Amino acid sequence: MAATKHHVMIKGVKEGLVFLLDDNCAFEEIIEELHHKLEKTHQKILTGPIIHVHVKLGTRTASAEQKDQIRSIIGQKGNLLIQSIESQAVDPVAILSNTGDVHLVKGIVRSGQTMVKEGNILFLGDVNPGGELISTGSIYVMGSLRGMAHAGVNGNDKSIIAASHLRPTQLRISAIISRPPDEWGMNEAFMEFAYVKDGKMEIDKIHHLHRLVMEP
Repeated sequence: MAATKHHVMIKGVKEGLVFLLDDNCAFEEIIEELHHKLEKTHQKILTGPIIHVHVKLGTRTASAEQKDQIRSIIGQKGNLLIQSIESQAVDPVAILSNTGDVHLVKGIVRSGQTMVKEGNILFLGDVNPGGELISTGSIYVMGSLRGMAHAGVNGNDKSIIAASHLRPTQLRISAIISRPPDEWGMNEAFMEFAYVKDGKMEIDKIHHLHRLVMEP
Protein backbone atom coordinates (compact mmCIF):
# COMPACT_ATOMS: atom_id res chain seq x y z
CA MET A 1 0.00 0.00 0.00
CA ALA A 2 1.46 3.35 -1.03
CA ALA A 3 2.28 5.83 1.71
CA THR A 4 -0.16 8.70 2.09
CA LYS A 5 1.22 12.02 0.89
CA HIS A 6 1.18 14.66 3.59
CA HIS A 7 -0.11 18.04 2.50
CA VAL A 8 0.61 19.72 5.85
CA MET A 9 4.02 19.49 7.48
CA ILE A 10 4.54 20.89 10.98
CA LYS A 11 8.10 21.71 12.00
CA GLY A 12 9.44 23.02 15.25
CA VAL A 13 11.82 25.97 15.04
CA LYS A 14 13.45 28.28 17.58
CA GLU A 15 10.63 30.83 17.22
CA GLY A 16 7.81 28.26 17.53
CA LEU A 17 6.18 26.21 14.77
CA VAL A 18 6.18 26.40 10.99
CA PHE A 19 3.23 24.96 9.07
CA LEU A 20 4.36 24.04 5.53
CA LEU A 21 1.36 23.69 3.21
CA ASP A 22 1.58 21.76 -0.06
CA ASP A 23 1.15 24.09 -3.05
CA ASN A 24 0.31 21.34 -5.57
CA CYS A 25 -2.97 20.04 -4.19
CA ALA A 26 -6.52 21.35 -3.90
CA PHE A 27 -7.03 23.86 -1.11
CA GLU A 28 -9.80 21.66 0.32
CA GLU A 29 -7.22 18.92 0.96
CA ILE A 30 -5.12 21.37 2.97
CA ILE A 31 -8.11 22.32 5.11
CA GLU A 32 -9.09 18.69 5.68
CA GLU A 33 -5.58 17.72 6.78
CA LEU A 34 -5.25 20.77 9.03
CA HIS A 35 -8.44 19.73 10.81
CA HIS A 36 -7.23 16.14 11.13
CA LYS A 37 -3.79 16.96 12.48
CA LEU A 38 -4.96 19.52 15.02
CA GLU A 39 -7.82 17.34 16.25
CA LYS A 40 -6.42 13.81 15.95
CA THR A 41 -2.67 13.40 15.62
CA HIS A 42 -1.01 16.54 16.98
CA GLN A 43 -3.00 17.32 20.12
CA LYS A 44 0.20 17.46 22.16
CA ILE A 45 1.19 20.79 20.56
CA LEU A 46 -2.15 22.28 21.65
CA THR A 47 -1.39 22.32 25.36
CA GLY A 48 0.92 24.50 27.39
CA PRO A 49 2.19 28.03 26.78
CA ILE A 50 1.56 30.22 23.74
CA ILE A 51 3.29 28.94 20.58
CA HIS A 52 4.00 31.29 17.69
CA VAL A 53 3.06 29.87 14.29
CA HIS A 54 4.30 30.85 10.84
CA VAL A 55 2.35 29.45 7.88
CA LYS A 56 4.22 28.91 4.61
CA LEU A 57 2.08 28.58 1.47
CA GLY A 58 4.92 27.78 -0.95
CA THR A 59 4.05 29.16 -4.37
CA ARG A 60 0.31 28.96 -3.73
CA THR A 61 -1.64 32.20 -4.09
CA ALA A 62 -4.34 32.22 -1.41
CA SER A 63 -7.36 34.49 -1.40
CA ALA A 64 -8.27 36.52 1.68
CA GLU A 65 -11.08 34.04 2.36
CA GLN A 66 -8.71 31.09 2.20
CA LYS A 67 -6.27 32.78 4.59
CA ASP A 68 -9.16 33.43 6.96
CA GLN A 69 -10.00 29.72 6.85
CA ILE A 70 -6.44 28.85 7.81
CA ARG A 71 -6.46 31.41 10.63
CA SER A 72 -9.78 30.08 11.88
CA ILE A 73 -8.63 26.46 12.06
CA ILE A 74 -5.26 27.14 13.67
CA GLY A 75 -6.43 30.08 15.76
CA GLN A 76 -9.26 28.17 17.43
CA LYS A 77 -6.64 26.28 19.37
CA GLY A 78 -6.02 28.69 22.21
CA ASN A 79 -2.25 28.40 22.52
CA LEU A 80 -1.42 28.69 18.78
CA LEU A 81 -0.81 32.30 17.77
CA ILE A 82 -0.40 32.93 14.03
CA GLN A 83 2.39 35.40 13.31
CA SER A 84 2.35 35.26 9.52
CA ILE A 85 0.88 33.56 6.46
CA GLU A 86 3.43 33.89 3.69
CA SER A 87 3.44 32.96 0.04
CA GLN A 88 6.37 32.82 -2.37
CA ALA A 89 3.94 33.04 -5.25
CA VAL A 90 5.19 34.36 -8.54
CA ASP A 91 3.71 37.75 -9.43
CA PRO A 92 1.55 37.01 -12.48
CA VAL A 93 1.52 40.67 -13.49
CA ALA A 94 5.34 40.72 -13.56
CA ILE A 95 5.39 37.53 -15.62
CA LEU A 96 2.87 38.91 -18.07
CA SER A 97 4.97 42.06 -18.35
CA ASN A 98 7.92 39.95 -19.45
CA THR A 99 5.95 38.71 -22.44
CA GLY A 100 5.79 42.20 -23.95
CA ASP A 101 4.14 45.58 -23.42
CA VAL A 102 1.05 45.40 -21.21
CA HIS A 103 -1.87 47.79 -21.62
CA LEU A 104 -3.81 48.62 -18.46
CA VAL A 105 -7.57 48.72 -18.93
CA LYS A 106 -10.19 49.46 -16.26
CA GLY A 107 -13.91 48.89 -16.27
CA ILE A 108 -16.63 46.26 -16.45
CA VAL A 109 -17.67 44.25 -19.51
CA ARG A 110 -21.39 43.71 -19.06
CA SER A 111 -23.72 41.24 -20.73
CA GLY A 112 -24.08 42.04 -24.42
CA GLN A 113 -20.89 44.15 -24.52
CA THR A 114 -17.71 43.32 -26.45
CA MET A 115 -14.36 44.97 -25.66
CA VAL A 116 -11.62 44.59 -28.28
CA LYS A 117 -8.01 45.59 -27.54
CA GLU A 118 -4.57 45.31 -29.10
CA GLY A 119 -1.64 43.55 -27.40
CA ASN A 120 -1.35 42.16 -23.88
CA ILE A 121 -4.15 43.35 -21.60
CA LEU A 122 -4.19 43.77 -17.83
CA PHE A 123 -7.90 44.28 -17.16
CA LEU A 124 -8.87 45.71 -13.78
CA GLY A 125 -12.50 44.73 -13.42
CA ASP A 126 -15.00 41.97 -14.14
CA VAL A 127 -16.19 40.34 -17.34
CA ASN A 128 -19.79 39.40 -16.66
CA PRO A 129 -21.69 36.48 -18.25
CA GLY A 130 -22.66 37.48 -21.77
CA GLY A 131 -19.74 39.90 -22.04
CA GLU A 132 -16.73 39.40 -24.31
CA LEU A 133 -13.09 40.52 -23.94
CA ILE A 134 -11.00 40.11 -27.07
CA SER A 135 -7.30 40.84 -27.58
CA THR A 136 -4.52 40.14 -30.04
CA GLY A 137 -2.21 39.27 -27.12
CA SER A 138 -2.54 37.75 -23.64
CA ILE A 139 -5.31 38.65 -21.21
CA TYR A 140 -5.04 38.90 -17.44
CA VAL A 141 -8.20 39.82 -15.55
CA MET A 142 -7.77 41.24 -12.05
CA GLY A 143 -11.30 40.29 -11.14
CA SER A 144 -13.92 37.73 -12.18
CA LEU A 145 -13.92 36.37 -15.71
CA ARG A 146 -17.40 34.92 -16.10
CA GLY A 147 -18.06 35.79 -19.73
CA MET A 148 -16.02 34.96 -22.84
CA ALA A 149 -12.36 35.83 -23.40
CA HIS A 150 -10.49 35.44 -26.69
CA ALA A 151 -6.71 35.96 -26.59
CA GLY A 152 -4.34 35.84 -29.56
CA VAL A 153 -7.24 36.61 -31.87
CA ASN A 154 -4.89 37.17 -34.83
CA GLY A 155 -3.44 33.66 -34.53
CA ASN A 156 -0.98 33.88 -31.61
CA ASP A 157 -1.41 30.55 -29.82
CA LYS A 158 1.35 31.50 -27.33
CA SER A 159 -1.07 33.91 -25.68
CA ILE A 160 -2.56 33.09 -22.30
CA ILE A 161 -5.75 33.94 -20.44
CA ALA A 162 -5.51 34.35 -16.66
CA ALA A 163 -7.88 35.63 -14.03
CA SER A 164 -8.18 36.11 -10.29
CA HIS A 165 -11.49 34.24 -10.55
CA LEU A 166 -11.74 32.10 -13.68
CA ARG A 167 -15.21 30.78 -14.41
CA PRO A 168 -15.91 31.82 -18.02
CA THR A 169 -18.65 30.68 -20.35
CA GLN A 170 -15.92 30.08 -22.93
CA LEU A 171 -12.23 30.71 -23.55
CA ARG A 172 -10.49 30.99 -26.90
CA ILE A 173 -6.78 31.25 -27.64
CA SER A 174 -6.10 31.79 -31.34
CA ALA A 175 -8.40 29.22 -32.99
CA ILE A 176 -8.44 26.87 -29.98
CA ILE A 177 -11.69 26.75 -28.01
CA SER A 178 -11.81 25.55 -24.40
CA ARG A 179 -13.79 22.64 -23.11
CA PRO A 180 -16.72 23.49 -20.82
CA PRO A 181 -15.45 24.66 -17.39
CA ASP A 182 -16.98 21.63 -15.64
CA GLU A 183 -14.58 19.41 -17.61
CA TRP A 184 -11.41 21.21 -16.53
CA GLY A 185 -10.83 19.00 -13.50
CA MET A 186 -9.98 21.97 -11.28
CA ASN A 187 -11.49 22.15 -7.80
CA GLU A 188 -10.98 25.87 -7.38
CA ALA A 189 -11.75 28.92 -9.47
CA PHE A 190 -9.15 31.26 -8.01
CA MET A 191 -5.90 32.31 -9.70
CA GLU A 192 -5.94 30.04 -12.76
CA PHE A 193 -4.78 30.50 -16.33
CA ALA A 194 -5.38 28.92 -19.71
CA TYR A 195 -2.73 28.16 -22.34
CA VAL A 196 -2.31 26.03 -25.44
CA LYS A 197 -0.21 22.86 -25.32
CA ASP A 198 0.05 20.42 -28.22
CA GLY A 199 -2.92 22.03 -29.92
CA LYS A 200 -5.21 21.75 -26.90
CA MET A 201 -6.17 24.28 -24.25
CA GLU A 202 -5.02 23.46 -20.73
CA ILE A 203 -5.91 25.03 -17.38
CA ASP A 204 -3.45 25.36 -14.49
CA LYS A 205 -2.94 27.29 -11.27
CA ILE A 206 -1.38 30.67 -11.87
CA HIS A 207 1.62 30.01 -9.61
CA HIS A 208 2.80 27.60 -12.33
CA LEU A 209 2.72 30.34 -14.98
CA HIS A 210 6.46 31.00 -14.69
CA ARG A 211 7.18 27.47 -15.96
CA LEU A 212 5.38 28.22 -19.20
CA VAL A 213 7.09 31.58 -19.68
CA MET A 214 10.52 30.03 -19.07
CA GLU A 215 10.03 27.31 -21.68
CA PRO A 216 12.01 27.86 -24.88
